[in-house]
Amino acid sequence: MIIDFASAVSALKSAENILILTHANPDGDTLGSGFALLRALRAMGKRAKLLCGDTINPKYAHLYEGVESDSFEEEFIVSVDVAERKLLGKELDEKYGDRVDLAIDHHSTARLFAEKTYCEPDSASACEIVYLIIKALGVPVTKEIASCIYTGCSTDTGCFRYSNVTARTHRIAAELIEYGAEHSPINVRMFETKSMSSILFERLCLDNLEFYAGGKVAVITATLDMMRQTGADKSCFDAIKPLTRQIEGVLIGITVKQESKDTVGVSVRTGEEYDASAICAHFGGGGHLRAAGCEFKDDPFRVRDIVVKYVTENVL
Repeated sequence: MIIDFASAVSALKSAENILILTHANPDGDTLGSGFALLRALRAMGKRAKLLCGDTINPKYAHLYEGVESDSFEEEFIVSVDVAERKLLGKELDEKYGDRVDLAIDHHSTARLFAEKTYCEPDSASACEIVYLIIKALGVPVTKEIASCIYTGCSTDTGCFRYSNVTARTHRIAAELIEYGAEHSPINVRMFETKSMSSILFERLCLDNLEFYAGGKVAVITATLDMMRQTGADKSCFDAIKPLTRQIEGVLIGITVKQESKDTVGVSVRTGEEYDASAICAHFGGGGHLRAAGCEFKDDPFRVRDIVVKYVTENVL
């Protein structure tokens, strides 16, 4: 059931013993939303804990610094920035996927799986929504909460460069800085600091960069072998995704990433002329207008050929 903002706030006000779920392969938005909400709920005197189906990259350590673990039987389950239950990851999906009471999301292609869903497709990030919910709950916005929310706002907008940014996004960011969000260190950590393995992995990815349709489509195919060669981990993929669309003349950027022996993820980034979510929806995925993804069970190079064929023959 789709609910309005006031109903989402009311559901959280009346909830106790709350479990917060983030999506697998966690980014700054799902983690920032989750830990900001956790801190706010605890400030209200509620018990809250957070689970993520994957290891959290150490660069997000500031989000959970000072957050003590808690163990209790959950009575209310809320997901943040999760567009469909399978994105929770296999383990969390099997255990909680059909038990989510409230989903807070901002994806236009969201598939309803929770008992109640509050979704703002025009919001640049889930963190924007969570920030407004926290304010409506009457919780004082601490420096720690502000830093959590700012992280999600910044990372989901490419440091406020993407077309999903609105005037509200900037107003919220300004308020967060006034509340003490450490905006400069966060942006340096998120966008300007890379490990040696990440740089080596990026170099290999650029070595196999390919162009199609007269340079309108750029594709990077990243394999597990490339990760082994460089010592990279899954988080290194995040830095690869925007590279193809940064090339002048490229209208559709595609990153094919072998995530496991039998799983291949595809990330699509587009300019204003094309809809990334529509491309990925053709393959059972989804996301945002300019950034979306889908998943295959196949060889990464066959996946590359399948997606490129569809884009060049049916989209351009």
